[in-house]
Amino acid sequence: MPTAGLKTIIALSFVLAVGFLLVILSCALWHSYYPLLVVATYILAPVPNWICGHCANPDDFVESSGAAVLDLGRFFTGFLVVMGIALPVLLAHSNLISTPAMVMSIIGGLLIYGTIISFAMFFQEEQDF
Repeated sequence: MPTAGLKTIIALSFVLAVGFLLVILSCALWHSYYPLLVVATYILAPVPNWICGHCANPDDFVESSGAAVLDLGRFFTGFLVVMGIALPVLLAHSNLISTPAMVMSIIGGLLIYGTIISFAMFFQEEQDF
């Protein structure tokens, strides 16, 4: 598992700031604030995994005790990630936002979600039994 140093924190913070900048610029440059909904979906995307990960039974003796709960959390996380990509496409298709705003919103949203996943990967606590 990779370790998180100061350079990792600075790099991930920079990528997160660029992602937010792209989403905010996609709103401000074309005077439509609908792409901000993408930020909400990407911030909410890891929540089902977190909740279902804590609800699953970490018992080593029973093999399939929490697999369904973990799969449900992964399903809802996947739904929110796909919704974060599909929402700007839907808004551009219905002419609520322009195509360049859609592209900036998708790229910014993917940077935001990638940074959230990277933070979770670098700062995940190891469980010792």
